[in-house]
Amino acid sequence: MRATATDTRSQPRRGAVLPTALAPFGVTREQAAALLSISPSLFDNAVEAGTMPQPRILRGRNIWDVNELYECFLALPSRRSANDQDLDAAPSQGNAFDDAKKAQ
Repeated sequence: MRATATDTRSQPRRGAVLPTALAPFGVTREQAAALLSISPSLFDNAVEAGTMPQPRILRGRNIWDVNELYECFLALPSRRSANDQDLDAAPSQGNAFDDAKKAQ
């Protein structure tokens, strides 16, 4: 059987082509969610709410820029340190994804 451009069996894996120390600068939806330690569905909600960036598109394939993901992650609110406030006594503030969606 002759290999075609869409036949992924004949294409080398990323690790076989690039050094493992070279971090990717574009990731899939599932990889983006994994970078943030959240589920793909929660990641989808964050993208829809504008809390996470929209993907780049290459030939119909969605690819998220790792630097943009990092910048959006840093922009998320964080809890105050335990010295500033008793976190267990603080009222629930919801989450940034839902808050951004409500603000639209």
